[in-house]
Amino acid sequence: MSEHNTTQNLTSHSFSLINLLFLQVEKAEMIQTLLFVAAINTLLQTWFGTRLPVVVGASYAFIIPAISVAFSSRMSVFIDPHQRFKQSMRAIQGALIVASVFQIIIGFLGFWRIFARFLSPLSAVPLVTLTGLGFFALGFPKLANCVEIGLPALLILVIFSQYIPQIMKSRVVDRYSVIYSIGIAWAFSEILTAAGAYKGRSPITQLSCRTDRSGLISAAPWLRVPYPFQWGAPSFNVGDAFAMVAASLVAIIESTGTFIAASRFGSATPVPPSVLSRGIGWLGISNLVDAFFGTATGSTASVENAGLLGLTRVGSRRVVQISAGFMFFFSILGKFGAVLASIPLPIVAAVYCILFAYVASAGLCFLQFCNLNSFRTMFIIGFSLFMGLSVPQYFNEYLLISGHGPVHTRSIAFNSIVQVIFSSPGTVAIIVAYLLDFTMSRGHSATRRDSGRHWWGRFRNFDQDIRTEEFYSLPMNLNRFFPSF
Repeated sequence: MSEHNTTQNLTSHSFSLINLLFLQVEKAEMIQTLLFVAAINTLLQTWFGTRLPVVVGASYAFIIPAISVAFSSRMSVFIDPHQRFKQSMRAIQGALIVASVFQIIIGFLGFWRIFARFLSPLSAVPLVTLTGLGFFALGFPKLANCVEIGLPALLILVIFSQYIPQIMKSRVVDRYSVIYSIGIAWAFSEILTAAGAYKGRSPITQLSCRTDRSGLISAAPWLRVPYPFQWGAPSFNVGDAFAMVAASLVAIIESTGTFIAASRFGSATPVPPSVLSRGIGWLGISNLVDAFFGTATGSTASVENAGLLGLTRVGSRRVVQISAGFMFFFSILGKFGAVLASIPLPIVAAVYCILFAYVASAGLCFLQFCNLNSFRTMFIIGFSLFMGLSVPQYFNEYLLISGHGPVHTRSIAFNSIVQVIFSSPGTVAIIVAYLLDFTMSRGHSATRRDSGRHWWGRFRNFDQDIRTEEFYSLPMNLNRFFPSF
């Protein structure tokens, strides 16, 4: 029911990533590759990972190290843009391979299970909440770049998803509300483009509002199958690798928040630590696939599609797997994928305003397990949320004004590592909340209960709740290879 929504969101999300990383060079091929790999990774995660109805797609966490590679001094020696693009891609591939090995070790050797076992509902609140709210810059600020199509899209989506279902007493309208709102706003923007409403306007306005931007559809091939190492053999650089490892850590944390939100919207039991660790291990496999195919960025569990579960109330693993089939279709038949990528970004931003809000609300739902009369609880929640928004804002503003982060040493890799970690709201929030929750509750059973740990305790192992095994067990009796403690 949500497979069209998933493909539209992921295609537009991928397009914005390509715009950030590169200009016109091989843009159509890159979008096809991103969709193709996202389909593979989604199937792997739903079959062998957490088995939650989660789409695995491109991550913004890898943009800073990818840009650092693309604009490094060693790439400036290549005058030809196409050659520079290929060399940059090969360097990014090598760094992603190292980062994927880090995630595989963290996940499959059970290190992330240790972290998850001490994760309480209290520390999950800022993690999941800022996994959604952390993308606020992709909401109304992007919508306002073309308010004449973005704002109507937002209003239509709210009406179709929240008001009409109450009038019609039917679940059909809100399940397809994203398709309806995107279709109507997209048709309106096509009419404005054809009528010449944006002729003579600024380049930014034309890029945001027009549906025929960049010649993307004409540049896309009708049929193309992405293949491994299509840009050449990967190259390795120690500095690039460390920066990518930092980005992969951010992706792990953000994916953990997304998994928790997806389990909430999918009416599943809380995700056991072993399942979270297993999902992170398969996320590492996904990033290894990204590196082999050369996607320019790593993967993470899609936050917007977790929000889509809340909007549509469709928490079906099978639906997500069908959406992966659509992604295969649009990735191989390039013209169709390019058509979806022509959706103006303000329309996508309007959808983000709703989907990211749902994910944030999933985090706030965990407050019901905490003792809100405790000043300790109030401090941890308030301080972690505040720092999770304030610290990344400082790092991002500093980068925008100065052209570099507040940590500006002679080591570009170290600068990128610090910038990547502290630019992520969810990462900063969980660092603060996790440390405070763990250190302020040692040896005090009452304060530990304030964190809501006793509510999640019975879901830590498969054998303590029959529903847990139903939701998260692997096919073909593969559970014996993945311990559930």
